[in-house]
Parts: sequence; structure tokens; C-alpha cells
Amino acid sequence: MELTVLGSGTVAPTAHRVAPAHWVATSDLRLLMDCAASLGIPWHRITHLAITHFHVDHWGEVPHLLFALRWGVEPARKDPLPVIAPAGFSERLQYLASAYGDWVRDPGYPLDIHEIAGGESAQLTDAVTIEAYHTPHTDESLAYAVREGDRRLVYTGDTGPSEELGKWARGCDLLLCECSLPDDRATDIHLTPRQAGQLAHGAHAGRLVLTHFYPPVEAVDVISEAGSAYGGPVHMAQDGDRFTIGA
Repeated sequence: MELTVLGSGTVAPTAHRVAPAHWVATSDLRLLMDCAASLGIPWHRITHLAITHFHVDHWGEVPHLLFALRWGVEPARKDPLPVIAPAGFSERLQYLASAYGDWVRDPGYPLDIHEIAGGESAQLTDAVTIEAYHTPHTDESLAYAVREGDRRLVYTGDTGPSEELGKWARGCDLLLCECSLPDDRATDIHLTPRQAGQLAHGAHAGRLVLTHFYPPVEAVDVISEAGSAYGGPVHMAQDGDRFTIGA
């Protein structure tokens, strides 16, 4: 299982980070978790899309993707696109269709929408499942775990501090964890580097990869602060970084 960080930023644009998007590839899976840029990956080969919540930086480019799969590749996509998302995705897609046109709901290939709640799971391929867990961010926010055999990648999406999330993520090979703000701007709906480290420590994660950086957090020593609470290997993601899970 391979992870590519396509976007490690937030809704706030910077010169070197775009909005959140992460690509997970196995032998028969090409999963996009949240939807932003497509840096150096075969986006036209996507097999599944998973959305964590409905803040614009996490799902705002869904119409772009749907349009590109119909008009931006040759031959145009005909296979269904399975979409894993929180409850309310279909309704919101209808709102987008009222603004952009009916092609959003019917882009020229079937959309197989699976609205999922915390505690539920879905089979993506014969070998890969995705599990969901509710996070303290918005009413619908989900974390996802992608599991293939004994390999498990957990992506927190956006979250505030949560011991329960750490327990759910326990034993993951890689924890892809939001790390939004420094301590002096801490909130209940995002994590600081130290809180991300505490989450990884509680999860007994094999590796911690930090993502979703607002500009102010980059003024502190993110790796040191997270590492002091975690005690394991920490990586501060950059757009384009690649990781192998279970190598």
C-alpha cells in the first residue's frame, strides 16, 4: 500500500501547499481521500473517492474531478465511480447541480454513492476495506482507516483532540494526522503538533505523518513538539511526499 500526499495545506493558500488530498494505491485500488490537486499521480485511473467532511477545502474540487473524468481524458470514463462520504453528500451534490448543471449528478458515467457513518465500513476491493470513525470537528466529520490484510493506514481528516479516536486508530502502521495550529491558537476542532503527537502515542501508531498545516503552525518546531509527545518517527508532510505502508 502506497500513500501520496497531494495536498498538505488548508483553505488558506500558500506558495508550497495546496488543499487537502491524499492518494492511496494498492495493486487494484486508486483511492483519493478528499479532493484537491493531482500532483504527479494518474488521477484518471481513480477507482474510489472518499470525502471526510463538507468544508470547502476537503471537497470543493469534486465537480472539477467529475468533469475532468468525462472531458479531460481519452477515452472518457465509463466505469462507475464509487464515492464514500458522510450522510448528506447526495443532497449537497444536488445543490451543486442546481448551480453548475445536471452533469454534476450525471457526469457521463455512474456515481455509486455510499453515505457512511462512524462505526461503519465498506468493501472497496476484494482485499481492501475502508472503516469510518466520527471526529470532533463538524457534525459529519469522519476519519478513515484503509485496511489491506494486516496493513492499516488511518487518516484523521480534520479533528479536535480525542482519546477515543486514538483507541480506534490503535495499532495502525501509519497515522496521517491533521496538525493545524500552534498551541497559542488551539481550538476544540483542530490539533496542535503536541496534540497530534499525543494522539499518535495513544494509538501506538507505527509512524506519524503530519498534514493540514495552516501557515501559523509552520512558525514552530512541528516535528519536535509532536515527537516529544509521541516518541516515534514523525514526518512533516510536503506536497508530493510518498510513503509505503507495510513494507
